[in-house]
Amino acid sequence: MNGSTVSISNVSKHFGDFHALDNVNITINKGEFFSLLGPSGCGKTTLLRIIAGFEFPDDGTVLFDDTDVLPLPPNKRQSNTVFQSYALFPHLSVYENVAFPLRLRKLDGKTIDAKVKEYLHLVQLDQHMYKKPNQLSGGQRQRVAIARALINEPKVLLLDEPLSALDAKLRANLLVDLDALHDKIGITFIYVTHDQSEALAVSDRIAVMNAGKVLQVGTPFEIYESPATQFVAQFIGETNLFESTVVHCVPQKNSRGEDEFMVTLNTPALGMQAQLKGDTQATKEEDKNILVTDYEHTDEGQKVAFTIRPEKIRITLEEPDTRGKKGINVFKGIVKEPVYTGFQSKFYVELENGTIIKVFKQHTNYLDDGPEIQWKDTVYVSWADEDGYIVEDINA
Repeated sequence: MNGSTVSISNVSKHFGDFHALDNVNITINKGEFFSLLGPSGCGKTTLLRIIAGFEFPDDGTVLFDDTDVLPLPPNKRQSNTVFQSYALFPHLSVYENVAFPLRLRKLDGKTIDAKVKEYLHLVQLDQHMYKKPNQLSGGQRQRVAIARALINEPKVLLLDEPLSALDAKLRANLLVDLDALHDKIGITFIYVTHDQSEALAVSDRIAVMNAGKVLQVGTPFEIYESPATQFVAQFIGETNLFESTVVHCVPQKNSRGEDEFMVTLNTPALGMQAQLKGDTQATKEEDKNILVTDYEHTDEGQKVAFTIRPEKIRITLEEPDTRGKKGINVFKGIVKEPVYTGFQSKFYVELENGTIIKVFKQHTNYLDDGPEIQWKDTVYVSWADEDGYIVEDINA
């Protein structure tokens, strides 16, 4: 790996009474593609600017490997920044924009020519090197900015929402190219975005931020499947989330011999008591159980949230046969809003107690007569116990 480990310790930053960053601690590994993800105003760009040297924290330290970079100006930090606005010189050609950092270093012409052509080839702009920026598409201009940021061979590349000005299809294509570029050069990428699909697509790990705090750091899989807080569960993708109270928590072993817990929840939004990983048979509709797997101990009386992702829910016109099966949750409802999106349909189903549940149905076969399930259809929604998740921290 050619990059640096970036260690952010106890970093705080205030602008008057506004707490932009509140005791942030993150270690970004050498050569990692790491994303800072969160809504506007959460502090992610402020943190990036502190790493780059454009802002100074009120407290804390920032290390590149073992070097404290806070006393160093931006041009001495072995990092370069790619901005959303490209920041290209409009009067210079693509070639000269990329060559500019090398000319500042007063390298000889032969070295400059070789390196510029190398990096323009890396970003697939060989055929456009003598054009001006206004002759390029938005994606091509962003490639020029990336090549210029890379040509000094920094240890850390900082990307501040570099794709947000592009249209959706171009953004998706350039995102793939950016990930491939990272794989080729192997330096540390720190990527700021508010778009969770971008972060999930390219990141080795993600830090989810809100209100100046880091709420969770993990792989895309961990962030999506096991959200640490209610905010993370709702911000990453779409989900159905219901606040609950723990009634019982009993340890047991699953079929693989792993420790897990049978947790009984009271879930008012579903109008019934929910039991996790239990076998109790329903005798009355209002006593019907909801079954979920939980691998963490929770205390009786603890406030938690139960979450189930829409794509993990099955929707059918006929009631599913659950005879001989354990851990299948079934609810009856009416389709209030079907949304056809091409590769899938989204259904907003109103259950018998009035609660709305979101369900995603993938279109895996040709739809000769359109989607099978329509507006106002009576349907059944169901999911397996392993597909739900308990979020313990519902206050962040």
